[in-house]
Amino acid sequence: MSQVVVIGGGFAGLAAGVELAARGLRPLVLEARPHLGGRAYSFTDAASGMAVDNGQHALMGCYTHTLAFLERIGAGRKVVRQPNLRVAMTQRGRGAGVIACAPLPSPLHMLSGVLGYRLMPLCDRLRALLAGMRILAMHRRRDARLVDSTVAALLDAMGQSEQAQTSFWNPVAIATMNEAPQRAAAVPFAAVLARAFFGSRTDSQFVLPAVGLSDLYTEDARHFIERHGGRVEAHAAVVGLDLSERRLTAVALRDGRRIGADACIAAIPPRALMALLPPLLGRATALDGLDRFSGSPIVSVHLWLDRLVLEHAFLGLVGTTTQWLFNRSQLVADESQGGQCLSAVISAAHDVVQWDSAAIAARVVEDLRAMVPAARVATVMRSVVVKEKQATISTTPDADRARPGVETPITNLFLAGDWIATGLPPTIESAVMSGNLAAERVAARIGGSAVPAGTRDPGQ
Repeated sequence: MSQVVVIGGGFAGLAAGVELAARGLRPLVLEARPHLGGRAYSFTDAASGMAVDNGQHALMGCYTHTLAFLERIGAGRKVVRQPNLRVAMTQRGRGAGVIACAPLPSPLHMLSGVLGYRLMPLCDRLRALLAGMRILAMHRRRDARLVDSTVAALLDAMGQSEQAQTSFWNPVAIATMNEAPQRAAAVPFAAVLARAFFGSRTDSQFVLPAVGLSDLYTEDARHFIERHGGRVEAHAAVVGLDLSERRLTAVALRDGRRIGADACIAAIPPRALMALLPPLLGRATALDGLDRFSGSPIVSVHLWLDRLVLEHAFLGLVGTTTQWLFNRSQLVADESQGGQCLSAVISAAHDVVQWDSAAIAARVVEDLRAMVPAARVATVMRSVVVKEKQATISTTPDADRARPGVETPITNLFLAGDWIATGLPPTIESAVMSGNLAAERVAARIGGSAVPAGTRDPGQ
């Protein structure tokens, strides 16, 4: 039996491991940390006993690879899907607005949602719909003008007003790209619009985890892999790769072990990958320039309040440092505290991540009280600040062009991760898609049985 090693136990690595296991290849998944989950995990808050995510994540109905992965490992019941897209927003000085799509066929559902969004004048709503259709057309014909453009430049070229960008386009771009529109690449942004908002009505629905992120997928994926003859090890840090004539022969672990491998999938971030490769390998190959990928941070603040203040499952904030508030108590059905737990998210937090935690929590509380009237009389009993300084790569146009594919100059080494060239921003969906692709390449290279009936990803 061939030995396939997967380095990394996040979404990409576990997706690869599950796909390999389904094909009868019995992978060994190695995770350096004590826990699985990579940059998408949860931990137990000691004071409340509540599972808290390192950063609140939201999926969408167009995440076909991710949702199929969850179904395959038996975790499909752990998410809640909106009946129709509904996003409540509030803007400082302008009040509330809701993008609420009617249960109509695409694209009529999106037409109804945007036309009813009162944070934009009616003329801006019409221009936004027209711009969306134009961007969709550019995406479909792979318009070269997208390649060098940022999101902000694209929206300017589409004639979008400052208010339209501030209240509508920018929240979408920052949430999906984890980068400021002035820096974010237009190509993956256009892909998001095509899949999420101009696909089917179900594609546009938000799909929210009803459990902590770790509970959502890590143990179910581990059990699937192990039931199919594979193994998963945490606390197993890979520190080097043994290569011979551009072929990987073994992986070296910090504990001194050397594990022979017929193929390997490295599902780790670019800088971690660079540390494992010989210095000259990347020159003039697809692995050149891994050190040029910079990170984009996400800051999350979890607040425990003495009363209910937010009715929505989540709320977008415009004109504040805080960008999104998630009603954590509602999402995980936790009523044990008698109050409410909220999770605040600040994406592309290049400046905020440098603040001390007390200042970050104070700003989020200030934003909360300014934008949610019921919070002004609430007492904040506890706060927890989580900084993910390297949450994703910074997907600028230059970085997007430099994203490598799953294959490498080493004939039996393959890559996976949200930063791989999947055509999508560095999201969970990109991570899972890359894991599936890498596993397929391995199976094609060294063999493996067909995927068992009922387990093939419908998105492929």
